[in-house]
Parts: sequence; structure tokens; C-alpha cells
Amino acid sequence: MTIPHGSWTDGTLTARDFLKPQRVARAMFHPRWIPASLDASVEALKKIRIIAGAVAAVGVYTFVEGGFAFDEVLENALTASAVLLLITPLTVGVMLYRWRRAGNWRLVRRPLMNSLKLLLLFIGSVVTTVLLFQLSAAIGGILMLPFGLAALWMTGFVAAGAFRVSGNFFGTAAVHRCLPPLLATVTTWLMAVPDLLTGDLHGLGLAMGILFILGAPVTVTSIALLEMGRLKRYYGIRLDAHPATVPPVIPPMPPTPPPYVPPHGHPPYRPYGG
Repeated sequence: MTIPHGSWTDGTLTARDFLKPQRVARAMFHPRWIPASLDASVEALKKIRIIAGAVAAVGVYTFVEGGFAFDEVLENALTASAVLLLITPLTVGVMLYRWRRAGNWRLVRRPLMNSLKLLLLFIGSVVTTVLLFQLSAAIGGILMLPFGLAALWMTGFVAAGAFRVSGNFFGTAAVHRCLPPLLATVTTWLMAVPDLLTGDLHGLGLAMGILFILGAPVTVTSIALLEMGRLKRYYGIRLDAHPATVPPVIPPMPPTPPPYVPPHGHPPYRPYGG
């Protein structure tokens, strides 16, 4: 797999772009070294995966009950960040152990380090946003204005960044194409299972609580299996295969247009005097 190198943002950011946090988030959380998607149909389905993952991360109560509990959202964001910090390196480490017979992990060291930087950047952004909100609430008065404005900017930055990293899952496709769907599946299940084990159904009742809590991980898992199945069927990329052994992906050639055939019963056009 050939990964382009260069600056993290490819020098595309300008001073004016910092007025729009979504542009900064796009440059920071989807850098140029992340490979483009191979399958347009699965890329469209990833949007559903992102929504389902957001339900699992932000909280069922916020989406289903319609009550926007801001403190709960901040708490769930920190919990999701802790889960990501723990489970992402652990899952990648398990896969590196499984790939050990086919190649050394040093063969993918550079994309691994880049993915780790992206993970730490996102988690640091979430923690910074929560701290800014807490500081603005604790200080009060006129001094809360700069902290409040910074917190609002960071909220837009983190929200747009979360959309990016939910799709590319911290650029782990640069290590192996099957890692993003695998990590999305593991993470959403870890976010949902504790609610089931503790019986915290958010006041929705047994049937509805189980439906909405399991809806996110089941949806993410289904889309992940579809994505990995298409990668295996059409591109020969298997999860168990070391990235160094994955065949290079050659983009399909555009179809050749058929030769022009004049309508039946009419002679072919000839220039005057031909």
C-alpha cells in the first residue's frame, strides 16, 4: 500500500480558515496520508455507521428521550475518549500479533505512528473542550467570555472532527483497510454492553431500552461486515492478511465506448466530394 507523505495538512490551511472550525477539523482529522476509499457504495453506508456510533457515544437518552442533558453529553464524551484511548491501541496490537508470522510490525510503523498521533490529537481536543466549558462556568462574570467563545469554537472543531474520525477511524486504513470497520465494531459494542450489564436502560423500559441500546452496535457491525466482505470479494483484502502481503489495488479502467454504428437503412456519412 502506497501512502503519500508530506505535511500533515498539506499546507492547505490559511489564517481565514481558522474562523471556520469545520475546515480546520477536516485538515487535521483527515490528513492527506489517509488513503481514499475503494468502494463508493460502502462509503455511503458509512454515514449510517457514523450516526449509529454517535448514538452509542453521546448517549441514548439524548437521542431518544429528546432531553439535551449537556452535562451528560460532556461526561459521555470523556467516557468515549477513555474507551478509544484504551481499545484502539489494544485492538491494533491484537491484529499485529496475529500478523506476526507474515511480516514484522516495523513494515507498517510509520502509518501506525500517524494513527496514534491522530488518536491523541482527537482525545486531547475533547478533553480541552470539556475543560474550557468547566472553566467558563467556574469563573463567571466578564472573564467567562473568552473561555466561552473558545469552548464554542472547540465544540464545532470536535464535532466536525468526530465526523471525520468516525469514518476513517484515526487513519487506520493506512495500516490495513479492514481496521476501521473492525475498530468501529469493537468500540460501539464496548460502549453499549455496560448499559446492558448494569441494567441502565435510560428509563425506556426493557424492550425499548434493549432495542435502542443494541441498535447502534448491531447497525455498525452489519455495515462493517458488509465493508470487509466487499474488500475481500472485490479487492482480495482480508483482515487476517498482513498489510505487507495485501495485493496492490489497481483502479478499474474506464469502459471503452462502443464504435459508432450508423442507423440501419442510412448510408454512412461521407464528406462532400468524397
